[in-house]
Amino acid sequence: MKIVADLHTHTIGSGHAYSTVQEMARAASEKGLRMLALTEHGPKMPGGPHMYYFFNIKIIPDNIYGVEILRGVEGNIIDRKGNIDLPDDHLHNLDWVLAGFHIFISPEGTIEENTQAMIKVIENPRIDGIVHPGNPDFQIDPLPVVKAAKANGKVIEMNNSSVRGGIREGSKENCLRIAQLAKEYGVPIMLNSDAHISFDVGVVANVAELAKEAGLTEKNILNTSLERIKNFLARRGKERREVLTRPLV
Repeated sequence: MKIVADLHTHTIGSGHAYSTVQEMARAASEKGLRMLALTEHGPKMPGGPHMYYFFNIKIIPDNIYGVEILRGVEGNIIDRKGNIDLPDDHLHNLDWVLAGFHIFISPEGTIEENTQAMIKVIENPRIDGIVHPGNPDFQIDPLPVVKAAKANGKVIEMNNSSVRGGIREGSKENCLRIAQLAKEYGVPIMLNSDAHISFDVGVVANVAELAKEAGLTEKNILNTSLERIKNFLARRGKERREVLTRPLV
């Protein structure tokens, strides 16, 4: 299963990653990718970028080494109301907004509390997709989460770093169940590297195998088609712009 875009990656801007924007783009180009999303962690991540990073992010070119660049964020879920750690006035500058639970930042809770928090994020029209939902540190009930993604037109990630091991140990079984439900309910999945160094850009072999096990085909995977990605971005961008002038309550 071949992807055309890696939609979740980090540069040195995230504070605990090890490659520059140019190095990440060069790696994407060398691996034949056509699009790369730069999704630095939100500012509440220890060592992460200051708010001004996202204010200034438009200086990053639209295309580097022949690879289309999405300027994005991996926002930290900071409460159970659907909020992330980047305000509207900074989201205006972004092409791509992802959100996920992170230890030491997101509120830990029961399965029911985690599930409801994730659903609230999915319902937030500012958010395009959910990352590493199989994280066992924030166990969820996958069925209502997948149903919420379907109802709100959002994408769910299968995260290669989680499945490969070394971080978020125990994610594989959770990811498989989420992928199976996503196929059943027609929710798009994205296969991402979550690369924190250029060598890992586009590396999704582990989750690609898991996707096949779940019965997913390329038609179920958002980032196997540039056309599908662009159609998704156009719809989500329009929906986000409609609400960015209004505060989230």
